[in-house]
Amino acid sequence: MIATRSSEALLQVSGLSVHFATRRPWFRSPPPPVRAVHDVSFEVASREIVGLVGESGSGKSTLARAILRLIEATSGSVRFDGVELLGLEGRSLNDMRRGMQVIFQDPFASLNPRMTAGQNIAEGLVLQGQDASAIRAAVADLLQQVGLPGDAANRYPHEFSGGQRQRIGIARALAVHPRLIVADEPVSALDMSIQAQILNLLLDKQEQRGLALLFIGHDLSVIRHFCDRVMVLYLGSIVESGPTEEVFSNPRHPYTRALIDAAPVAHPARRRARSALSGDPPSRISTAAGCAFRSRCAHAIDACSAATPPLRQVTADHLAACIRDGIA
Repeated sequence: MIATRSSEALLQVSGLSVHFATRRPWFRSPPPPVRAVHDVSFEVASREIVGLVGESGSGKSTLARAILRLIEATSGSVRFDGVELLGLEGRSLNDMRRGMQVIFQDPFASLNPRMTAGQNIAEGLVLQGQDASAIRAAVADLLQQVGLPGDAANRYPHEFSGGQRQRIGIARALAVHPRLIVADEPVSALDMSIQAQILNLLLDKQEQRGLALLFIGHDLSVIRHFCDRVMVLYLGSIVESGPTEEVFSNPRHPYTRALIDAAPVAHPARRRARSALSGDPPSRISTAAGCAFRSRCAHAIDACSAATPPLRQVTADHLAACIRDGIA
């Protein structure tokens, strides 16, 4: 089942898998691949903000890079505005990429240190063949939109703070007027006070431009505040999806409950009983049947080892992959 709430999807991901080959000595048979992302399906509607959460190593960034064709998928389908991306090459792929931009986690590593801020922002405009005067005007306007002074265009990335560099990254993503932005943990490397400023900036631009956002994060308080809908990823597969407030107030998968309980709560009166997340995740190489979370789940029963539970509808827009629905 596809994790969605809209029939008019801008991005449609169906059965997407990313498997990486593992190496063994030449005289042994090839081992099974590492399943970084496995059989993921979901949709993002125009103007919608969809959050993607999970532990470190759950496959969030790999999924995002496969959608953007920064790495190649093993199988599946990615359709953007009705066009299949996985089969595109050359100019056709570049034309479609104008509609999909990315904001990376590390604002310094995402910028070319040998180029000024203005040159970094203008890269996409140069590739589009715009003339120099139009590019200069666009860069000045974009700097103003993200709250940076006009003279920032002539300075290099090392001359800015982390928050300012992320503003440059946002300006660069906005430069080619995309319809979808993939934000890969865009505030996790920033101080708390700066995080709020960057999130508010993203919200402002999303509303002004009617953007769709796929927002990857691990801070559940940010996801709850920022996103319309949330998807929970475990070992490369979606285990729960639904409207953000519904998922947070009534999680239907034990893994989602454990993530929510692990989030810090400042007020002593509001502290929750914790669902301990014990043990380590199983190997991604394993192809054994059954729920991948069962070895860490306090509610696992024998049936959890029999077959991998599919995402199924538990309410109108709420999906969960647990055979014991409601025990989370």
